[in-house]
Amino acid sequence: MLAALPAVAQDKRFTLNAAPELVASGLTQHLIPRFSFKTQVRITLTDGDADLTLSGTGKGRAVFSGMGKTWRMSNPQSEHAKRFADWLTSEVGRNTIASFAPEGTKLFSPDVETAVIEETIAYDGDAAEGARLSELHCARCHVVHPERRLKSIGSTPSFMLMRTFDDWDSRFAAFFALKPHPAFTQVEGITEPFPVHRPPPIVPLEMTLDDIDAILAYVQLLEPADLGAPLQID
Repeated sequence: MLAALPAVAQDKRFTLNAAPELVASGLTQHLIPRFSFKTQVRITLTDGDADLTLSGTGKGRAVFSGMGKTWRMSNPQSEHAKRFADWLTSEVGRNTIASFAPEGTKLFSPDVETAVIEETIAYDGDAAEGARLSELHCARCHVVHPERRLKSIGSTPSFMLMRTFDDWDSRFAAFFALKPHPAFTQVEGITEPFPVHRPPPIVPLEMTLDDIDAILAYVQLLEPADLGAPLQID
């Protein structure tokens, strides 16, 4: 029975054939870790037959637009490919597409005739453990607790400030893909090992998906910072 466990984990994956323009744009690398974070489903990109295809030509369900094309999705050929297809067309997936803006320029929009599937995310991790992990890993740069406002790097936003962002949860869920974190962060089963010739510049931050889920549960309980009334300009 124990010997069968790795095989079960290996099955939690599917293949994706994405048009070369999408891969070159960086969109696939923006989407994949965010989907894999919550589902732990691994996606393998391929240029051959695949469980799911994203293309700017041919038939299929229109899911987003950009780069002068309407991008379409084939019918998913596996359970996990269908899960990704549902996520991609959900509110969370659409927001993730819209948030992709390399160098501040948005390249894609979810505004096509697509049925939106509501997806509710509940952060049910261990909030107490999340508080401990936040202090251990994140407090080197961020204020992670309202009572420790002086323990941080001044140029980094506090957890309470980030809690005011509309997309705070997606930022925390995929923080390891946002600069400068990729240079020193490893998430078990998600990120690639550091190149031997380019070690991390500081002591590496090593975490699991359960650790991130716990931090999300903790941040969810934080009171967003009071930024005061908006400026009034006469």
